[in-house]
Amino acid sequence: MTPRPLDTDRLSQIEDAGLNASAPPQQLWMDGWLVRLSPGKAKRARCVNAVAPGRLPLADKLARAAATFREAGLPLVVRITPFSQPAGFDDALAAHGLQRFDDTLVLAADLAAMDLNAALPADARFEPVSGEDYAAIVGALRESPPEQRRAHAERLAASPVPHRGWVLRRDGEVLACGQSAREAGFVGLYDIFTAAAARNQGLSRALCAALLRQAAAEGARTAYLQVDGDNVAAHAVYHRLGFATGYAYHYRAADPTLA
Repeated sequence: MTPRPLDTDRLSQIEDAGLNASAPPQQLWMDGWLVRLSPGKAKRARCVNAVAPGRLPLADKLARAAATFREAGLPLVVRITPFSQPAGFDDALAAHGLQRFDDTLVLAADLAAMDLNAALPADARFEPVSGEDYAAIVGALRESPPEQRRAHAERLAASPVPHRGWVLRRDGEVLACGQSAREAGFVGLYDIFTAAAARNQGLSRALCAALLRQAAAEGARTAYLQVDGDNVAAHAVYHRLGFATGYAYHYRAADPTLA
């Protein structure tokens, strides 16, 4: 059965839930812009989100934001979603020379309509870990530099929406890991990762199903996650679970290679 997309109102609530779940401690408000300055890997925690029209001219706000990012040692990155304001914001950024990159999809689903029967392997242990340990584990799998691992752990510790990290191990070796962040009736999946040697065994699907079963039992009704637009393998896994594309977003920066 083809998954059914959710309505615009629920997708808007998913965008809010995703913003809350990815909030870093380094965050400020700038005339309708939510400015995030985490030094970590996740761009959603080190970018501008235009969530209100504001009053200042765009050129003035871009100059002010660029200076703020520069003081933080970061490049200015702007995230564009269907909910960005004002209308025409994306085109206006393009006219100011900011280039588009990293197209991303937000997938969503009603939990009650999902196929969550995939079972974890019986010979593996599925165990919870702290946010600090999770940042270290997934950072090691990704070969992220130490400063990014530290920033990830800091963001998880300060998050207004608690993240629950789980690791799947066999004989002490990490096979896969994933996190869930539940706010009211919404649950987001984050940092789903399978070790290179354990791929193509259905572990990502089984791990996601386990996290979603847990969230559903605790009252979640809607699931969401973000995935790179060109990650075909991940799309196949998530669509088999019952996710459908909700909306797309992308980023803009003066030089995407530095972002």
